[in-house]
Amino acid sequence: MRTPRTVTLLATAFVALTVSGPHLASAATEDVARCAGQVHARVPGAAFQQTACLDDLTTKGLAGTAYTDMTDQAGLTAKATQNPSGVPGIQIDGYFRDGSHTNTTHGWNHDSQFVIRMPEHWNGGLVVTASPGNRKQYSTDTAISDRALAQGYAYAATDKGNTGPDFYRDGKRAGDAVAEWNERTTQLTRAAKKAVALRYGHSPRRTYMTGISNAGYLTRWQLENHPELYDGGVDWEGVLWTTDGPNLFTTLPTAVAYGQGKADADDMYAAGFARGSEFLWPYHQKAYWGLTQKVYRAEFDPSYDPDCPGDSAGSTLDEMLAPCASDGSYRYADRPEPVRRAVSRVALTGRVGKPLLTLQGDLDTLLPIATDADVYARMADDQGRGRLHRTYRIQDGTHTDGLYDTYPDRLRPILPCYRDAFDTLTRWVEHGTKPPADHTVRRPASGDVVNSCSVSAP
Repeated sequence: MRTPRTVTLLATAFVALTVSGPHLASAATEDVARCAGQVHARVPGAAFQQTACLDDLTTKGLAGTAYTDMTDQAGLTAKATQNPSGVPGIQIDGYFRDGSHTNTTHGWNHDSQFVIRMPEHWNGGLVVTASPGNRKQYSTDTAISDRALAQGYAYAATDKGNTGPDFYRDGKRAGDAVAEWNERTTQLTRAAKKAVALRYGHSPRRTYMTGISNAGYLTRWQLENHPELYDGGVDWEGVLWTTDGPNLFTTLPTAVAYGQGKADADDMYAAGFARGSEFLWPYHQKAYWGLTQKVYRAEFDPSYDPDCPGDSAGSTLDEMLAPCASDGSYRYADRPEPVRRAVSRVALTGRVGKPLLTLQGDLDTLLPIATDADVYARMADDQGRGRLHRTYRIQDGTHTDGLYDTYPDRLRPILPCYRDAFDTLTRWVEHGTKPPADHTVRRPASGDVVNSCSVSAP
């Protein structure tokens, strides 16, 4: 395993101790001066943390080391994505107190793991995110961390407090696991602000929340419930949870039924799936619909079919991806009131308290845009918060950019549009430059769609 040159490594588990191991390099004398002052960085409230001063905090420098996990990023970005590199600084890995153990990263077998990166040349800002899906803390290093660091931002990410397909087993009552995501994101944001102040001598001047999929949901939730912690956010394909629907349970059962031969294309369109997305249905039937429906149903409505998934979503990949036979017949509207109460614990309202930009592809085949971003835009308007919110529909975008490599003639990656949206947000927040109104970002007829996009372009 390749290891970057590591200048200083410091670990604390309530008391300071020195950590060594095959993946952690020894101190390099010539770099001590550059890292002076950085070794005192710490994360208040962490149960365990280890700190390393590194030559390059980006994935180019960290790939193949214990400081990132490239496998957990699979499918999120197109292969030809161009990323910056060569950003020296400090990285802190650790975890907060937690009683669950789904995250095995570093051999810690401990949830609520986090990573905080602080570049040597800081622009005064902090970017906070969390893992999409049920991934871990390094999952958006390529998609978000690399560019944020290159722009000078400190970066913080959390595993949300539980990971993997069996995440729903965390907690004592329905909805506990997802509710913890919100708590852990708030916890990390507060801790990261303090860690940044310890490292640089003052608190961040700007803090932005952002994320993909489940972390897009968290971006919405944080700006609704803790706007005091942030200056703005960018929500990329965020999941929509509402008590009475729409939510995952008003769309996915139809998709599962379609895969079981119990629904047809007209049923799919009625559920919100976009016409023109049919070529993506076979892949999503195999990789997404069944697993997503059964594990979130087990999280919020475990009494529906207590034997499936039961104690585990499956022991093999095929078992994990397969739906429960009963989930094709699931009808959220017919479920008892406790199910709605569980969903209401994590439901969104649209009442954002800071500027928010939402991006979603019009060919999203996991979260149909008609039942997600379009609905959330109306929710924000209904709450009188439309002035703080913009929605940009990305023509030919889908839920994961990696599918572009399979269908380059039919899809476009959302990442370059996300990057431009982030810059649009910062100009709005920091300079008062209002972003364009809600509109569809058309796919250009030519050019590098993998690495260029303007959300201002019609």
